[in-house]
Parts: sequence; structure tokens; C-alpha cells
Amino acid sequence: MHMLRTNLRGVRQARGMTQSALAGLVGVRRETIIRLENGKYNPSLKLAMDIAKVFGTSVEELFGFED
Repeated sequence: MHMLRTNLRGVRQARGMTQSALAGLVGVRRETIIRLENGKYNPSLKLAMDIAKVFGTSVEELFGFED
């Protein structure tokens, strides 16, 4: 089974951004960001791209899958 791996928390914290601020920028609830950071939620392609755009990075830098 492939598990979602995410660097979202680290990237967000390195930029000094709160979960609430990120949620507001990409149009989701803070709970969605929490679930993403904990690997409990697979983002849609649009959401993943929107988050990557906020941080000026690639989707691959933020999200990936591991066995």
C-alpha cells in the first residue's frame, strides 16, 4: 500500500505561516490542512497545485508516495 508522505508542515513552518493562514489562501478549512500535514488526507490535484503555488515550489516537493 502506498502511503502519502508530505513535507507540508516543514515548508509551512519554515515560511512562518499558520495552518489557518494557509487554509485561507487555498480556500479550505484549517482541519483540512491538519489532515494533510498528518498524512490522513490525499489532496486533489488542484489543491496540491494551489498549495505549491503559495510556497513557490513543486507539488513533488510537498507531496509524494512511499511503499
